[in-house]
Amino acid sequence: MKKHGHGLVLGKFYPPHAGHHHLVRTAQDRCEKLTVLVCAAAVESLSLADRMAWMREVHPEVRVVGAVDDIPMDTGDPLIWDAHLAVFRGAVPERVDAVFTSERYGDELARRFGAEHVPVDPDRTVFPVSGTAVRRAPADCWDFLEPPVRAGLVRRVVVLGAESTGTTTLARALAETYRRRGGVWAQTRYVAEYGREFSERKLADLRAVRPDADWQQVTFRTEDFPLIAQRQAERENAAARTGSPVLFCDTDAFATTIWHERYLGAPSEQVAALAARGRQHLWLLTDHAGVAFEDDGLRDGAHLRPWMTGRFREELTRTGRPFRMLGGSHRQRLDAAVAAVDALLTDGWNLADPLPERHREATG
Repeated sequence: MKKHGHGLVLGKFYPPHAGHHHLVRTAQDRCEKLTVLVCAAAVESLSLADRMAWMREVHPEVRVVGAVDDIPMDTGDPLIWDAHLAVFRGAVPERVDAVFTSERYGDELARRFGAEHVPVDPDRTVFPVSGTAVRRAPADCWDFLEPPVRAGLVRRVVVLGAESTGTTTLARALAETYRRRGGVWAQTRYVAEYGREFSERKLADLRAVRPDADWQQVTFRTEDFPLIAQRQAERENAAARTGSPVLFCDTDAFATTIWHERYLGAPSEQVAALAARGRQHLWLLTDHAGVAFEDDGLRDGAHLRPWMTGRFREELTRTGRPFRMLGGSHRQRLDAAVAAVDALLTDGWNLADPLPERHREATG
């Protein structure tokens, strides 16, 4: 098989899917060196930086570059072609020997690069998927997406609330409910609360020095909370890579901002900054009313539960985070939570359409 010098794969990768990766791997096998050019327009919902990062992770041995291309495509207009080529050449100024595509305009694109066109699975028979299909219904195309893309698209649902209000029980029940739906949903993940693990270790460390110590003697420092928030986010992001289109989290960095207030009496700018980086989509707030307080050895705030519920609600509202207040029995809370999550999934991903493309024979 002929080996090309410098190959080029060009596309929007909006978002990258199995067909794109097949194209890149095929080109990589047939070239001494390969460049992947990711082109993004301002109207699109997924950032150029994210798409480039996803492609670099999946194809670490390939050079990935990016360009902003806000020119609608008309394959029959030579001036439009010239404008696009100026963008492409600005990102890839080197000589290109072969252009690999699955597109009808591949011959013309290669001709304008002065390169050979190598078509790869133009009928999409190897991987029957397209960027349009993924944007329209990501859940239906989930098996065609690599881990970093899944992490970028998964709907993240956070269960949060005051002490002993059933957050852990509810988060686990939600994950199990969606797993039972089967298919792609069978992979649904649950992320446990890192703060509890941290607290258990604090108490154990104290008891190593003072065997009779109890929870009331454990103290927190302000620097503990950014660590808790960061570890929680890391675990969430790891789970998002391998699960279904929805992920359930028992607390998050935003919730940690309120826990900092609860233990130290004031907000933490550092934790708030970590919370601002989150990619969560829905918060489920468990009401304390009607839930008996159970002291499991790591709790001492029964009297603070009304205050905490109020602070969660106030901050969720103030920051514009979409949330649902859950009350009643566990069954009622679970049913209401499932309805809220289903509504989130039904609403969809709302990924904007790319710039329009007009396909016709080139006139010059």
